[in-house]
This record gives sequence, C-alpha cells and structure tokens, in this order.
Amino acid sequence: MKIDIISIAKKEKSIYDPLYKELTKMISRFAKVEDIELFPKDVAKSHTISPSASQKAYTKALEPYTGKDYCIILHPDGKLIDSFEFSKLLNDKMSIKFLIGGAYGFEDDFLKKGNSVISLGKLTMSHKIAKAVLLEQIYRGFSILSNHPYHK
Repeated sequence: MKIDIISIAKKEKSIYDPLYKELTKMISRFAKVEDIELFPKDVAKSHTISPSASQKAYTKALEPYTGKDYCIILHPDGKLIDSFEFSKLLNDKMSIKFLIGGAYGFEDDFLKKGNSVISLGKLTMSHKIAKAVLLEQIYRGFSILSNHPYHK
C-alpha cells in the first residue's frame, strides 16, 4: 500500500522530524508513506489577501492530488471518528492520499472531492502536531487491522 500525506506547509526543519521518521518506519511494515509539503507562491500571496483567497489557493495546490486514489481530507468540520473507524478507512485500499489544508481550511466545493472528510478532534492543533497525530493513527489503524497488540 502507498500512503501520501499532502499538506499546505512550508518545508522546514522541525523538532517533530525524528518523530515523523520513527512513525514512518513503524508504518513501513504495512505501507510506504510519502510526506509532500506544498507552499507555492500563490498560497503565500493569498494569505495577505483574505481567508477566501487562501482557500482558493489551497484548492489550486491540492486539487491535482484528488480523483485517482482514495482521498481523505482532514478538516475541523469533518466527521469525528475513533481509531477503529479510522482503521476501516485503511482497509482494502492500494493507495490513499491524506490532504491537510492551510490555516484557513478548505472551500466547501473542495471537500466534496474527497472520499472521506474527517477531523482529528475538536482541538485546534498546528499542522506539525496534526501530522504526528495522523501518522500515529495510521500505525494504530494498521495494528488494529492486523490484530497487533499496539492498539490496546
């Protein structure tokens, strides 16, 4: 299985990089994970204009990643699910793309392009933390599917 995590984020070193690397290594028993961070110039410019302009720029940057593979969009207003429901999203897929937007969220029309729209919780968290939570849940989901004791 292949998993792509595509996010609107500046490519920069982070104190979370060792955690991402460790979680990706743990997941590698089940799937190959690729982390793609996008922050094109039009996204940077849109942040100086308005939230609406920013959402349009996120759509433009992320839209090419929708359509072909199973697409899961992370959004604060998405469905709240537990780890067992999350594991079902991973089951029987060849390729999954997780899309994480920018600070202003997504346009409603963009949300319709996903196969699933989920929320990691009601708390607001930075993209760096959200990515760590997502990676941990991906590993937990695979552990559940393979009856590995990690999830207990």
